[in-house]
Amino acid sequence: MALAKITVAGSRFTTADGSPFVPFGVNYFRPHTGWAPQVWGQFDAAATRDDFVRLRAMGANCVRVFLSFPAFYPEPGCLSPDGLAKFDELLRLAAEAGLYVHPTGLDHWEGVPPWASSDKYGYVEEDIAAARDDFWRSFVTRYRDCTTIFAYDMLNEPSIGWDSPAMVARWNEWLAARYALVGQLATAWGVPADTLHFGELPVPPNADAPRERRLLDFQHFREELAEGWVKRQSQAIKCADPAALVTVGLIQWSVPALLPSTSHYSAFRPERIAPYLDFQEIHFYPLSNGAYQYRDAAERDGNLAYLESVVRETAAPGQPVVVAEFGWYGGGAVADWRNATEEQQAEWCAALIDTTAGLACGWLNWGFYDSPESTDVSIYTGLLTADGTMKAWGARFKELAERYCGQIIPPSVLLTRPTLDWEDCITDGEARAAYLAAYELSCRSSG
Repeated sequence: MALAKITVAGSRFTTADGSPFVPFGVNYFRPHTGWAPQVWGQFDAAATRDDFVRLRAMGANCVRVFLSFPAFYPEPGCLSPDGLAKFDELLRLAAEAGLYVHPTGLDHWEGVPPWASSDKYGYVEEDIAAARDDFWRSFVTRYRDCTTIFAYDMLNEPSIGWDSPAMVARWNEWLAARYALVGQLATAWGVPADTLHFGELPVPPNADAPRERRLLDFQHFREELAEGWVKRQSQAIKCADPAALVTVGLIQWSVPALLPSTSHYSAFRPERIAPYLDFQEIHFYPLSNGAYQYRDAAERDGNLAYLESVVRETAAPGQPVVVAEFGWYGGGAVADWRNATEEQQAEWCAALIDTTAGLACGWLNWGFYDSPESTDVSIYTGLLTADGTMKAWGARFKELAERYCGQIIPPSVLLTRPTLDWEDCITDGEARAAYLAAYELSCRSSG
């Protein structure tokens, strides 16, 4: 069956006839194919067909899939015929089932070829960035008339690095362009001019330094790299298909409400990259005060407040927002965490969707199945167990799909909340902690 083209209308999605579209589904990979899953190295068309039929019966309408270097682009300028044939088949099976496909750009799931090993995402090395541009132009040209493709995600959870020879070189170029004269830089940083030499300036330590000008400059430099990276890949995709929808799958550290360390700020700031995207994507896992382990209502509510703060900031540019990865464990224990029931998993995931509805207008669970080979929480994040048994979260997922899919989700009533001071939070852990504490208090106070 031919699926209708999806477009953006304001802060939501529509089909060509104006009907509302709410992307609701999963990040698709199969169990028992290793970790990371060998989506293409062990592609099973018959099993995928069965999965897609079952997903559609559960109310899903979209699957996000990861494109890997070996399967699709083993050498610069060389799209793999084998990978393309498998993707063609996946698209055919998805269309038959009534599912849209959301491909996510070249990643390391099935390995990284030598030519890309030094900077596999092309953040700072021009030859690798140019190769990724070429990949998108070639890939999108092939599929420009395929309405089964919902949108292109440039990359899963991009994050600009901190310290490498290439980063140091680009950092020094940025400083020379920004300040021109060593004296101007010395004045800005409050240090003697004779201690500074363009071309020899190291990156700042990965440590808090509240509003220190040097650290702020470095974070702004990283944001500029991220913005430029998004801009050029978006242009490569749009050059091949001006009607294609484009986004990028942001890690939650893209909003600095909470960071394990200063360098964890991804530098992909939603408001800076918004001009080059059709919609925003954010990923979220409940990590406030450590991994959520279902201890009590206070732990749950703290994570829901953290969630709202992240999605609210992502929605601030006014574009549609999809929570393109979310979920949590249920049906066992992960590492040394507390055991969690399937019902606890279902309650958390449902609460995440209900909390963000109106700020977000789409949700994709992390995984269709549990994944026993996983080395992280993915071991129990599925809608189904690894053997295909429906979990409590799978049943609740179907109920939520019936509630939200095909509906216009009214915008959230924007209650008064603390304002995230970006400059404070990208340089100061205490500022981040104070912001989250205030946000949680605000959520409790408003019920």
